[in-house]
Amino acid sequence: MAAIGNLRYRPTRRLIQLYAGLVLYGVSMALMVRSGLGLDPWDVFHQGLARQTGFSIGTVTIAVGALVLLLWIPLRQRPGLGTVSNVVVIGLVVDATLALLPEGNGMPVRIGLLVVGIVANGAATGLYLGAALGPGPRDGLMTGYVARRPGRSIRLVRTVIEVTVLALGWLLGGTVGLGTVAYALAIGPLAQLFIPLFAVPAEPAAAEPAVGCAARPAGEAA
Repeated sequence: MAAIGNLRYRPTRRLIQLYAGLVLYGVSMALMVRSGLGLDPWDVFHQGLARQTGFSIGTVTIAVGALVLLLWIPLRQRPGLGTVSNVVVIGLVVDATLALLPEGNGMPVRIGLLVVGIVANGAATGLYLGAALGPGPRDGLMTGYVARRPGRSIRLVRTVIEVTVLALGWLLGGTVGLGTVAYALAIGPLAQLFIPLFAVPAEPAAAEPAVGCAARPAGEAA
């Protein structure tokens, strides 16, 4: 995979893929919100905080992302373009989509919104991570903490963080339900499917002349 932040290799594809993924992620969040059947742990927290403060869920998502990004400083993590874009773009898109998307009426419609939202979320994750321009602030917090404390299990750290934000979000009034369980069960397999599918191929190493042989000018016959 191309180095994080290195836009010299396939920049057009990677930028398009990054922003397509972030936009799709915001749309997927809105679909799950409109289903009313439950959200992933971080979005339960965002929704609960939004209900308590009166701000939109998109605004809260941006604010929380920015605060989490500040926690990268003591972990000595360096954000990429994708990290900063993640903070801003997803929040703007989820608010715009919610303004256009009506509430789901009837259980079949709500289940459909949930299923499409979860699958779209998995595809969005594969797109923006596959662009290799930096992880989201929440993922970077987890990986940065584990990097500073190598003995800790990344799975355990992620579980503790997500259970904590889920509990706080539920206490604040965020929606926990069937969708929360479905997301937890499905997002791992979906990410495993989509991340390799959208991963930008590794940058080819520059060819080196054989030892003892001078490199010939381009076009000169061997």
